[in-house]
Amino acid sequence: MTYQEAYQKLEKYGQLHVLKYYDELDEAQKAGLLQQIDETDFSILRFLDHRDDALTEGRISPIGAMELDEIERRKEEFTAIGLDAIRQGKAAAVLLAGGMGTRLGSDDPKCMYDIGLTHPVYIMQRLVENLMDVVRAAGVYVPFFIMTSDKNHDKTVAFMEKMDYFGYDRSKVWFFKQEMAPAADRDGKVYMEAKDRISTSPNGNGGWFLSMKRSGLLDKVHELGIEWLNTFAVDNVLQRIVDPVFVGATIASGCACGAKTVRKAAPDERVGVMCLMDGRPSIIEYYEMTPELMNTKNDKGDPAYNFGVIMNYLFREKDLERIVDEVLPVHVVEKKIACLDEDGNPVSPQEPNGYKFEQLVLDMVRELDTCLPVEVDRTKEFAPIKNRTGVDSVESARELCKLNGIEL
Repeated sequence: MTYQEAYQKLEKYGQLHVLKYYDELDEAQKAGLLQQIDETDFSILRFLDHRDDALTEGRISPIGAMELDEIERRKEEFTAIGLDAIRQGKAAAVLLAGGMGTRLGSDDPKCMYDIGLTHPVYIMQRLVENLMDVVRAAGVYVPFFIMTSDKNHDKTVAFMEKMDYFGYDRSKVWFFKQEMAPAADRDGKVYMEAKDRISTSPNGNGGWFLSMKRSGLLDKVHELGIEWLNTFAVDNVLQRIVDPVFVGATIASGCACGAKTVRKAAPDERVGVMCLMDGRPSIIEYYEMTPELMNTKNDKGDPAYNFGVIMNYLFREKDLERIVDEVLPVHVVEKKIACLDEDGNPVSPQEPNGYKFEQLVLDMVRELDTCLPVEVDRTKEFAPIKNRTGVDSVESARELCKLNGIEL
């Protein structure tokens, strides 16, 4: 992008202040800023006009999950359906790995974090090993898409190269970057985090499909004949990926998507919960759970809202293409945003000073007609690593890995 083209684009969106320090920059900085202007979707700023619009909330009611006893009874049936789809190349894995290991005390991508005790065991290694279980069962490699971010892309790719993809067929692996959305002040002017860089943030965990589309990888999805995308977060080192039982159960149900769930460990556990909203599948965030909902019982006398999502979903790809551009909402979230002040000095605000823009996976589920919640055994498939110690930590994940016979 040339300077004149950048000027015209910024003028269109009322953001010419982005070029305020352009003449002070060296050639490399100028090139970097022009590239960022070219890649930034300023049209998302239009959602600021609707930031006070409440999302329409409907009548919440329980949704039934396919529970462990039924899954066990029909395991052979589901496994056969799932393996058949995998062997035909109809299912692929999509890893959301754009985050850094900051909360774990690391400056590297989170996927590079080592949870080993006697030898290295990296988070990415554990995920690949889990996917290799399916490769061995099906006799074919599963297409594997890895979403990175501006902050960790180069390090993630270099790490996978260094580790020889942990034995995975590298010809079946594709990387793409998560789209970044500009962060804006209360007047809709994008912040600058440096004189040569616009302040941006990832477009949310529901932005993965749009990012995949804009990267051009949907062409690869179509070329390979992929019909189902198993999307999962990077931090759960026990999760089963493109699990034939999960794939088979979702296909057999006729639903547009499936969601792996676990029974909540406590009524106030910090996980989103599956439900129906006006008869459509949805997810209640843990902070939206009222005491009334926590205490509601079903016909069995069990908690009615008891199945928490673990950020492992199976989506029918053609349905995502239908909703991604047309109906998937953008959430405008008030945040503290590091930026430059009027004099070009860096500022780290103590209070929220602007807005970030995000799309959420839960909205993908809400926009689809049907979703099958599938229960999994949390001791075998749920070991998230969000903290260094305590609940959902490196410590707790290590204990669960040992329980499952994984040598650390």
